[in-house]
Amino acid sequence: MKLTVTRFATLLSALLLLFVSAQAQSLPRVKPADAGFSAEKLDHIKQVLAGDAAKGTVPGAVLLIARHGKIVMFDAVGVQDPGTKAPMATDSIFRIYSMSKPITTVAAMTLLEEGKFALSDPVSRYIPAFAQMKVGVEKPGENDGKPALDVVPARRPITIQDLMRHTSGITYGFFGNSMVKRAYVEAGVMHGDYTNAEFAERIAKLPLAYPPGTTWDYSHSTDILGRVVEVVSGKSLYEYEKQRILDPLSMKDTAFYATDKARQSRIAEPFPNDRTVGIDATIGDPRVAGKWESGGGGMISTATDYSRFLQMMLNGGQFDGKRILSPRTVAYMTSDHTDGITPGPLYLPGVGYGFGLGFAVRKTNGGAPYIGSAGEYHWNGVAGTIFWVDPKEDMFVVFMIQSPRSLQHYMAYLRDMVYGAMVQ
Repeated sequence: MKLTVTRFATLLSALLLLFVSAQAQSLPRVKPADAGFSAEKLDHIKQVLAGDAAKGTVPGAVLLIARHGKIVMFDAVGVQDPGTKAPMATDSIFRIYSMSKPITTVAAMTLLEEGKFALSDPVSRYIPAFAQMKVGVEKPGENDGKPALDVVPARRPITIQDLMRHTSGITYGFFGNSMVKRAYVEAGVMHGDYTNAEFAERIAKLPLAYPPGTTWDYSHSTDILGRVVEVVSGKSLYEYEKQRILDPLSMKDTAFYATDKARQSRIAEPFPNDRTVGIDATIGDPRVAGKWESGGGGMISTATDYSRFLQMMLNGGQFDGKRILSPRTVAYMTSDHTDGITPGPLYLPGVGYGFGLGFAVRKTNGGAPYIGSAGEYHWNGVAGTIFWVDPKEDMFVVFMIQSPRSLQHYMAYLRDMVYGAMVQ
């Protein structure tokens, strides 16, 4: 068959497009043995996950394991949507909730590297509403009456470092039962449609749960950090993250909302009876765009996209020729920043872990109730997404489901099975 110039040009363009797509898609894939894993044991993990999906424990799951810069396992099991029975795919899109926090923190650290702020800066320098914060203090009621919530001036201002390590005194209202947490729920801080600027004003009006810099308490701190990013950069949070992180890393499916039809058909859904993520909080619909770009919990992503972000961190701040952060900055972020800090009553990093800037950080090989290495860092999303990075083993893992009730189970079991599958 004669190859015309036109046909040759078309073929060349198609091949070039395939090459570019492959380059941007993901890390190279190798046989498990080439990266020190047992193929049989990795297959066992897949069968466990497939069995869980078949039993209805979860609708479906995606698991990606990479070591030495290469993927050793990337599989999807079960269904993407229990309603339609559409199969789960490796490019299914998940609500990642608090796995948004590391992305927001990295965005902020790019501004720190440019000298736009210091970690010791008071947040009120960028959001004046935080200038005169009060701390809520529960006091017993008189004559055996109900406790009352008093407020006292904070001893020092909230700093940007406090926002990054959850020591600001800001809290979450959707879990726990303190009087300050109940005040968040009663104020309806997460009701309505609002910008990051408006949300920050809502939070600033409420009392702090603890004096700044004293106690680790999981919180809306990263949402407020997202507003700081906006003020300092002069862009919306998504615009800045897209410019500095998402586009350079080819994280094309990571955003706050999925407004285009092509992406909407790939969104993973939970079971109808497994949508609760806390008090007065349920899984939302990212197909419906709002004003709020929650730096603490509003993003959607895929396992492939998030793998590129994690490989960047594991590489010391660069991936695919794009540098996002300095290696020294990455090392600082993934070090423990909780010296002298009291763990709150709901200390989510858990036994054996401290907390850095955006990540829980493992202190020793032992201590935690599951296998891991000192220096490993991780975080999760309340709807079931999990990641961890193990620099000692040059490895990271991304696991994605949409099942709030199953998160705690997989946090331990996955680690034990993955490390158990390592033979070198």
